[in-house]
Amino acid sequence: MFKRIRWLTVINTAILLLAGVFIVSVVQSIISPSKPDTSERGLPFYTTADAALARSGAELYKKLQCRSCHKIWSVKNLYDTVPAPSLDGIGSLRTEEWLYHYFSSKNPQSIVPTRLKEKYKMPSYAALSEDDRRLLAAYFASLKVRGWYLKETRMAEQKKLTGK
Repeated sequence: MFKRIRWLTVINTAILLLAGVFIVSVVQSIISPSKPDTSERGLPFYTTADAALARSGAELYKKLQCRSCHKIWSVKNLYDTVPAPSLDGIGSLRTEEWLYHYFSSKNPQSIVPTRLKEKYKMPSYAALSEDDRRLLAAYFASLKVRGWYLKETRMAEQKKLTGK
């Protein structure tokens, strides 16, 4: 009987300890909930373009050699070191209509002044067909950045444009 009581005591004590740990952890999570782990948020950039827009926009981007100065998805021509702004997330910074107006301007520097040397300044695409300018505007407007990275994207663009 003594051995039986001893085992029941041990089992009861173990159950009470486990219950106590569980209750303490529940109370602690209610009092000070842990913040979600944001270290694994994934890539901050994404596109809202459908397959047709993504394909035709990327083709026009290549045809116009935008990659000579700009980068999308952090892919840039490694041989050129022009300090032009990244286009990652540009659609979160500018509207499609703003981009169309910018691409239609005969002097883009009148809209966004630049500190770059003349040979590196943004060219005018006013001579492109309206369809191509609309396509380019729609494509760039589809390049978005997640909210948690928007401030960093704005600061990076500002630094590229002003040097500050």
